[in-house]
Amino acid sequence: MTYSLKIAVRTLVEHVFRSGNLNLDFVGSINSARGILGHKTVQNNRPEHYTPEVTVSHEVDTGNFRLVINGRIDGVFNEPDDVVIEEIKTTTHDLDSFDRVENPVHWGQLKIYAFIYAHRQQLNHITGQLLYYNIETQKSAAIRKSYTLDELEAFFNDTINRYLQWAETVHSWHGKRDTAIERLGFPFPNYRPGQRHMAVAVFRAVRDGGQLLVQAATGIGKTMAALFPAIKTLSERKTSKLFYLTARTTGRMAAEKAIEKLLDNGLHLKALTLTAKDKICFTPDGFCTPDDCEFARGHFDRVNGALAEVFQHPIFNRRVIEETALKHRVCPFEFSLELSLWADCIICDYNYAFDPRVYLKRFFAEEMGDYAFLIDEAHNLVDRSRDMFSAAIDKETVLAVRREVKNDLPRIYQSLGKINQWLLRVRKTCEQKNGEYASPLPPDDLYPLLNTFVIQTDHWLSNNIKTPFRNNLLDLFFTISNFLKISERFDASYAVCCQQADKNVQVRLFCVDPADHMREALARCRSAVFFSATLAPAKYFQTLFGCGEQVKKIAIPSPFPKSNFKVFITDTISTYFKDREASKAIVADAVHSIIEHRTGNYLVFFPSYTYMEMVAECFLQEYPDIELQIQSPRMDENEREDFLEMFKTGNSHSLVGFAVMGGIFGEGIDLVGKRLSTAVIVGVGLPGICLERELIRDYFQAANGNGFEFAYTYPGINRVLQAVGRVIRTEKDKGTALLIDKRFSTPRYRALLPVHWDCVRVADNGGLVEKLEEFWSS
Repeated sequence: MTYSLKIAVRTLVEHVFRSGNLNLDFVGSINSARGILGHKTVQNNRPEHYTPEVTVSHEVDTGNFRLVINGRIDGVFNEPDDVVIEEIKTTTHDLDSFDRVENPVHWGQLKIYAFIYAHRQQLNHITGQLLYYNIETQKSAAIRKSYTLDELEAFFNDTINRYLQWAETVHSWHGKRDTAIERLGFPFPNYRPGQRHMAVAVFRAVRDGGQLLVQAATGIGKTMAALFPAIKTLSERKTSKLFYLTARTTGRMAAEKAIEKLLDNGLHLKALTLTAKDKICFTPDGFCTPDDCEFARGHFDRVNGALAEVFQHPIFNRRVIEETALKHRVCPFEFSLELSLWADCIICDYNYAFDPRVYLKRFFAEEMGDYAFLIDEAHNLVDRSRDMFSAAIDKETVLAVRREVKNDLPRIYQSLGKINQWLLRVRKTCEQKNGEYASPLPPDDLYPLLNTFVIQTDHWLSNNIKTPFRNNLLDLFFTISNFLKISERFDASYAVCCQQADKNVQVRLFCVDPADHMREALARCRSAVFFSATLAPAKYFQTLFGCGEQVKKIAIPSPFPKSNFKVFITDTISTYFKDREASKAIVADAVHSIIEHRTGNYLVFFPSYTYMEMVAECFLQEYPDIELQIQSPRMDENEREDFLEMFKTGNSHSLVGFAVMGGIFGEGIDLVGKRLSTAVIVGVGLPGICLERELIRDYFQAANGNGFEFAYTYPGINRVLQAVGRVIRTEKDKGTALLIDKRFSTPRYRALLPVHWDCVRVADNGGLVEKLEEFWSS
C-alpha cells in the first residue's frame, strides 16, 4: 500500500523559503477578517474572464510515498493570448516597498500554483501576477512575471527536493507510528464497567465520521475511553489529526497522563499541548518585534533546526517546547504553532477550534479536514460558545485610551471621541431604562466609527513606534477589531445588550443562540465526540452544540457500587430568592445536622456568593467551634490550592467548606477517599436573573417553547450534578449528598436526576440524622 503525505502549497513554500525575523507585535498584513474582505474586494472587481478561488492539487511519487500538494489559487485570468495566475496579498504597508524587496515566500507560492495549473492544463507558458492591495487606501500594485513550463518545473522540482528530507522524516515517522498503533492494546488489564461501551462508540464515530454525545458518570475513565479508540483510527488513515479540546487545566493534565500511559504501553505518537501565548512568552513585558525580542529576531532562520530536534520527542509539552525554543532562540508560542502542523494529537483549549477570532486558521480557514474533535467536559461548551461568539466594548476603556493619546495622535484621539460620544448616548438611554436595555437591531451607526478607528490605528501600529500608551492602544485595537469581526455574524440569534455601571457603559453583541455558529465550526472536522458526566437532557445540548439529527447519543451509568452513595432530599426548605432571608438560618441548621453526625470533610454549594455569605454569617454565629472555609471571589491559583489542601484524610475534626455552584470548586476537582464525605447542595443552581438570561428565555420560548428550561433549569441542574459529582471519585469512595430545596421533589426535577442515584426524602433534620446513621453503619 502506497501512503500519501498531504501538504498545503503555503506550508511547503514557508518551510523551504522562510527566513529572517518574526514580527508579532503588530503586522502590516492586518487581521484576517479585513484581509478576507480585501481579497473579496479585488475579486469582485475582476472581469468576466476571471475565475476566483480555484482549487488545485498535484502528486509527486517519491518512490517511498506520494506527496500530495494542494491549495487554492486566489484567481485565474483566462485572457485571449495568455493565462494569468493571481496571488493576492493584503497589507497596510507602502506599496512601493514590495517593488524594492522581493518576498521569496510570496513568489514561491505563486510559482508553485503556476506550475500546478500549467501542468494540469498542459500550458507551455503562463504568467504569474502578485498583487498587493492596501486596504487603507484601496489601491493596489501588481507585479507580473511570465514563465515557461520548463522554468516552473525546474523551480518546483528544486523546491520539492529541498523539502524532501523533512518529508521523508515525517513519512518514516508515520510508518513507525502506524505499526505501533496497530499493535497497541488497551493499557490496563481490563476495561472499567461502561468504559468499553464508550470506547467502541467513539471508535465508530471517529472511523466513520459523525457526531457523538456521551454522558458517562465519573469513574468509567472517559479520557482513556475517548483517546485510545481515536488514536487507533490514525493507523487506518481515517483521521489525520486529533484535537483534544478542554476548558480546564485538569482536563489537559488528564489527557497528557493518558497519552503517557499509552506511550509506556508501546504507543508511538506526537502529542502537542498548546499553551496560551501570554503564559509561554519569554518576554511578556516587551514588544513582539525584532528590535525588542531576541527570540523574534532571526526566528525563521532557526525554526527549522528547532523543529528537526524537537521531532525526536514524543511529547511536545510546555517544558519541551520552552527548552527547545530557548536553545534555538525562537519564539516558543510560534514554535508551538509550527509543531501543530506535525503533531498527531493536539491538546488545547476550546477556542483554538471554535472561537472565530483565534481558531487555528492553518487547519480550519478554508475547508473541512479529516480531523477528529474530542471535546472534554462538554457541558462547559454551552456558555463558552456564547462567549466565543460574543463581543463587547465599554466607555471607560475607550475614554482612558483617548486621554493617553491626546497629545500624540490627534486623528485617533478624534476617532475615539466620536466613539465615546456614541457610548455616552447609550449611557443616557440606560439611565432612562433602569440601567440596562437590549435591542434585536445591530448598532449600524457605530460600525463606521469603529472602522475609522481601526484603519487609523492599524496604520500607526504597523510602524511599531514605542510609546507608554502603545500596549493599551493595541489592546483596544484588538478589542474593537474583534467587535467588528463578531458584528459580521449578527443575525436573529443575536441581541445588543447595553448596561450601565456608574459612569461606565458596556455595549455587547450577545450571542443568544450559538447553534448555527457551532454548526459552522463543526463543519471543519470529520468527526466530533462530546463527552461529560453531565450532558442531560441530551436534546438541550444537541440543540446548542449545533449537532445534526443524525448525532448518536449514549448514556453510561456509574460503575461504582450503588450502596456506596446515598442522596438525601430535604424538600421542606424554600431557597427561592424571595425566601432566602427567612431560610438562611434553617439552611445553616440543616448543614450542621449532617456535620454533627459524623466527623469528616464537607462541601456546601450555594447558587450565589450573596446567599452563601448570608448562611455563613448565621452558621458562624450559631456554630463558632466548627472550622469553616469560605470561597472568595477571584481566588488566585495559590489560594485555590490552599483551600483544597485543607480537605485532608484523617482530620481530627470536621471541616466545612462553603463554595459556589458552577465555580472553581464545583467541578474539575478530585477529593478522593475521605478527603470529602458529603456534598450539600443548597438550591437548584439556577443562574441569577439578568438581561442575558432573560434574552435566552424569550428567544427559546419563541423557538421551541422551552425558554425557562434553556435559560435557567438545565444550566442549573448541570451545576447541581457537577457539584454532587465531587463526592464519589473511585470505586472505594463512600459518601452522601444532601439536596436542599422543595423543588427537588417535583416531577420536573426528579426527571432530571440520574437514574442510578439512590434518593431518599427526609422531612426534617431528625429524619436526616437517622438515615445518615443507617447509611454509615451499613
